[in-house]
Amino acid sequence: MGSLQLQDFAAGWVGGTVSVFVGHPLDTIKTRLQAGQGYGNTLSCLLTVYRNESVAGFFKGMSFPLASVAVYSSVVFGVFSNTQRLLSQLRHGDPAQPPALADTLLASTLAGLVSVGIGAPVDLVKIRLQMQTQSYTADPRTQPTVAGSPAYRGPVHCFRTVLQKEGLAGIYRGAAAMLLRDVPGYCLYFIPYTLLCDWSVPEGGVSPTPSSVWLAGGAAGAISWAVATPMDVVKSRIQADGVHLSKYRGTLDCILQSYQSEGFKAGSQRDLLMLLPACPELLQRIRTAFTA
Repeated sequence: MGSLQLQDFAAGWVGGTVSVFVGHPLDTIKTRLQAGQGYGNTLSCLLTVYRNESVAGFFKGMSFPLASVAVYSSVVFGVFSNTQRLLSQLRHGDPAQPPALADTLLASTLAGLVSVGIGAPVDLVKIRLQMQTQSYTADPRTQPTVAGSPAYRGPVHCFRTVLQKEGLAGIYRGAAAMLLRDVPGYCLYFIPYTLLCDWSVPEGGVSPTPSSVWLAGGAAGAISWAVATPMDVVKSRIQADGVHLSKYRGTLDCILQSYQSEGFKAGSQRDLLMLLPACPELLQRIRTAFTA
């Protein structure tokens, strides 16, 4: 493809690395709240993790995403940007032509599909490592019991153990929920982001200001995660399932069990934490700096 731009992949790589350093502690709290037991609220979860596991507890499972999320972000942003250029080339004969809304939608959808293929195993290992010291109980009517010794010695051991015990299907546990999260999530991120950036271009200018990019990324991320939060809760619970017990038979069963036990408020206390570590405005700002 003549219009392939490698700087989009490089920008995604840098942005992915930075996002892990900045967001992983909050992501650990988010995962514990989504899939764990015994936490009353965000502050309670934060204090419990600190008391029981010290600062290191907030960084459990970080090494694997640190090594892999860079690749994941690189591919997602590279696929999105280069798909837009290809569609502009095919439609207008000029890859630099601003993409139509339908082109942005198609590029966002493709980015979401690619993200599941790469990201599902990464998320599974990260969540298993974050949750292996989490309290659990076989009977939801009783108080959680303290989990025994960690089930995994590290990310490689976790990946190998899941692959041996559960096969390829185990590695992609939660992929259906992730697909339902990422395809609409990326569409509702990239489309508002693109529109907001276009609207904020100063009169006579050719590109938005850095502050406009920041605000556009934050607003688009908030819109995206407001929609993606319910399926992210389901994905986290399915992927955490199996560390000590196997509770869910699939995506629909997880949705039904979560609703029966918690109603529609299953993710209500997690929404803010969803927005902070996962909102990709930082990635977009870095990407924009690289491609300006």
